[in-house]
Amino acid sequence: MLVLTAADVRATVPMAEAIRLMGVAFAELSAGRAMSPLRTPLHDAARGSDTLFMPAAVPALGGLGLKVVSVYPTNAARGLPTILALVALLDAETGRPLALLDGTFLTALRTGAVSGKATELLAREDAATLLCIGAGAQAFTQIWAVCTARPALARVLIASRTPARAERLAARLREELPAIGRRAAIVPLGGLAEATGAADVICTATSSPTPVFEDAWVRPGAHINAVGAYTPAMQEIPAATVARARVVVDAVEAALHEAGDLVIPLRDGLIARDALETELGQVVAGDRPGRTGPEEITLFKSVGNAVQDIAVARFAVERAEATGRGQRVEL
Repeated sequence: MLVLTAADVRATVPMAEAIRLMGVAFAELSAGRAMSPLRTPLHDAARGSDTLFMPAAVPALGGLGLKVVSVYPTNAARGLPTILALVALLDAETGRPLALLDGTFLTALRTGAVSGKATELLAREDAATLLCIGAGAQAFTQIWAVCTARPALARVLIASRTPARAERLAARLREELPAIGRRAAIVPLGGLAEATGAADVICTATSSPTPVFEDAWVRPGAHINAVGAYTPAMQEIPAATVARARVVVDAVEAALHEAGDLVIPLRDGLIARDALETELGQVVAGDRPGRTGPEEITLFKSVGNAVQDIAVARFAVERAEATGRGQRVEL
């Protein structure tokens, strides 16, 4: 069995390739050719943590496996990542354990990549300014992916409740992705209204239970990638913004079960159920339209799906085998 570290995954899966894989995985899922049951969550009230078990099969890519991901908000105080994950990949022909991959970086990579694919399909071609609200584990790959999908972006704004985290993220961008890092600027919390109003693409990647901006701040024609709220009680996006946006989701059933950004306004009668019928895979395949006009606000809501992890994991294993990366172990 092959074991791949985070460094192995990063070395074998370029962001542009991860974005392409997201298009394939979600097109297969929407067409019913991939399988991804609703994930099984285990909530630990004493620790305020969640652990999710997520199986999937993507036959078109030869992918079969399982991801286990834990979200421990108190880990930051311990100097540990908030999100920790592991991906087990099986041989689709025999069921033989094929590989074990670090899933922490892989989760951030694929979550960023699906926002990249959504941006590619839904954002205006002339988008010039990206605003990322949140500077935690997901923010780096959100910025990386959106800038890969829209390389002409001229400004990257970072807003965080903790300015030091925003500064660290900007420094990391300058060090690891210098072409992007040169565009990065920190937005003080008091300037969030102005930054939101200037943004053509907005990524929300926080653990906030309440909206992180006001609807009135969003400019016409903006595109929003909302990836932080992953439970029915969490809500990053104002209900009024959801109500006036064209909404695209990663998977309808999962979004209606888990996405507070959609569940809450639907429950309160602020949006209609039929406004939540378009999946990203349908837009990829051309079965549903994406953006329908330059002034339209588009919203991609992602709760995450194991087809993403299995698609990226399968590609990483193939590239690792071809290049000699990773370690072999016997079970």
